[in-house]
Amino acid sequence: MTEKLLQYLWNHKVFKHFDFKDIEGQPVEIISFGKWNTNAGPDFLDAKIKIKDLVIAGHIELHVRASDWVFHNHSQDPNYQNIILHVVYENNVEISELLSKNVSTLELKNYIDPTLLWKYEKLINGTLFIPCENIFDSTKIPPGFHEANILKKLDEKSLELEASLENYKNNFEAVLFHSLAYSFGLKVNAHIFRQIAESIDFSIVNKIRQNESQLEALLFGISGWLDHPKDSRMMIWKREFEFLRKKFNIPNLTFHPKFLRLRPPNFPTLRLSQLADLYYRHQNLFSKIIKAKSMNDLYEVFAPVKASEYWDFHFNFGSVSKFQPKTLSRDFIELVILNTVLPLKYTYHKYHSEEITDEILELYRNSPAEKNTVISGWKKLGLKVENALESQSLIYHHKTSCEEKNCLNCSIGFKLLKESSNV
Repeated sequence: MTEKLLQYLWNHKVFKHFDFKDIEGQPVEIISFGKWNTNAGPDFLDAKIKIKDLVIAGHIELHVRASDWVFHNHSQDPNYQNIILHVVYENNVEISELLSKNVSTLELKNYIDPTLLWKYEKLINGTLFIPCENIFDSTKIPPGFHEANILKKLDEKSLELEASLENYKNNFEAVLFHSLAYSFGLKVNAHIFRQIAESIDFSIVNKIRQNESQLEALLFGISGWLDHPKDSRMMIWKREFEFLRKKFNIPNLTFHPKFLRLRPPNFPTLRLSQLADLYYRHQNLFSKIIKAKSMNDLYEVFAPVKASEYWDFHFNFGSVSKFQPKTLSRDFIELVILNTVLPLKYTYHKYHSEEITDEILELYRNSPAEKNTVISGWKKLGLKVENALESQSLIYHHKTSCEEKNCLNCSIGFKLLKESSNV
């Protein structure tokens, strides 16, 4: 038993019966279990109980053992002066202070199903794909589960974007540039690409975006790739970068993208060239993204993007390869839209359009489900993952609940714990 589990059981009223009696044998009627308090102070606020025909209002404190009242130093804490009931799993000692104040103690050990404790122990100590894998039942997924997860994820992402907007004086276009750079970097280079983007005043990008070669030169130069040109094209990029650095007083900062463990189509050389092409092709990129009403509208923004002509014959500088235009794959485009574009659209519209939530959820529904190891794991459990709303929801849930073994705050785990079937 843990205090967190005990609070969970009290909050959700998961008991064999409610004919409670305190340690002196007096009936205790819980009129209101109180509001679960996750901040400092008593565990449940504004509760109401009835003992000896007397209705009492106040706060309730829960402990695994009664002696925890002493170990937690509650006696001298003014926050605990309005306690009306001390609820414990095991009453291992009398608390004289509570007795003197006529505060009853309720021991819950005999009101909790031992099977539930055993199941919880199995969940949090397991090493499976998800803690409840052996008892998972897809029919226990509650209505609105996926929508709720997506909105939680969007709200979390929105807070990050709003913090970035505050740093960049509410410049949505600059924040879009930083966010897209992060996405184009994928896992290996995401943070480095963001650093590159943030090191450039976005006004410079706006001034040179009609010249794709200069935009490439700017990104390649800050990446430290142009110091020792290997061919004539690199020499041109180097001259352009030196010109831009002097003209715009660009700080002499260098960031070094990584190539290790990357497949050639994901080399940072190609991704930065494609990012430059995206901004060259769409002089009003932010406006197009914000106005887009369908996944097809968004896809058409990214579909024509490709690395510049030099990269038709290269994956890295100076090493010639056979002809292959370096376009964006559909999977990559969908990844950028789901993880970058839709959160930004949500953040931009949420204070101005009441309908944006439904619109964004519909865009997720109209996108194909992702394919990765997490989704494969859910499918092995019998789940049908039919669109990006479901795949993004399950990825988010696995990361925030399953990996953290946060079963007590999981709506699926809540249903499974309450059932009496064996693990």
